[in-house]
Amino acid sequence: MSASPSTRRVLAAVLAAGALVGAAAVPAAAHDDDRGGHRGRHSSIAIGDVQHEGHGRGRDSRALNREWVEVKNTGRHAVNLHGFTLTDRDGNRYRFNRLRLDGRSSVRVHTGSGRDTRSDVYQDRRHQIWDERDTATLRDDRGNVVDTETWGRRGHHDNHRR
Repeated sequence: MSASPSTRRVLAAVLAAGALVGAAAVPAAAHDDDRGGHRGRHSSIAIGDVQHEGHGRGRDSRALNREWVEVKNTGRHAVNLHGFTLTDRDGNRYRFNRLRLDGRSSVRVHTGSGRDTRSDVYQDRRHQIWDERDTATLRDDRGNVVDTETWGRRGHHDNHRR
């Protein structure tokens, strides 16, 4: 059975409108933390607390390990951090290896040396890198900025989710 040209035009317009409505709804669903992804602006991975050692600038292992940046997963599903990087304002970089961060958990990235666990990893550096005024930048395995944290400007922290 053949439809008239005007019926076909109305049907095409209705289908096109439905496609637009459906396309607009997709980003809302993709933003849901249930999806387990970690790319782009809607990442469940973020920088949490920061502990920098501004006083003393010690070089012993304990002083270096008191300096850390927390990376947290605010979503419900685990995220593989393999290839993610954490950098400071001077370009010092730590690359995550084979670390799966469970949902609703965090890991502290220490400056010094130690044995990596699910909750603490170590950069194995011999000097402190986080200054009293600094910025930590977290990037995903493709180099996209996931989050930044700046501190030391007039005594407060500024967190910038991207």
